[in-house]
Amino acid sequence: MESLYSVGIILAVVGAVNWGLVGLFKFDLVAAVTGSKFGQVNAVSRIVYVLVLVGGVLAAASIPAIAD
Repeated sequence: MESLYSVGIILAVVGAVNWGLVGLFKFDLVAAVTGSKFGQVNAVSRIVYVLVLVGGVLAAASIPAIAD
């Protein structure tokens, strides 16, 4: 279970970096990697965004486990 939480934290960090790049430079890393333009969404980018969502939920769920 600990490795699952680690994956969740990594995915949450990827999402945080992407949003940081959007906020600072108006650069969407996920769109660039998946071949889209800023603000466009395709099937691959949707999968990445859903994985980041799952990662965020897992990261939030791991908070009590870390506190123990």
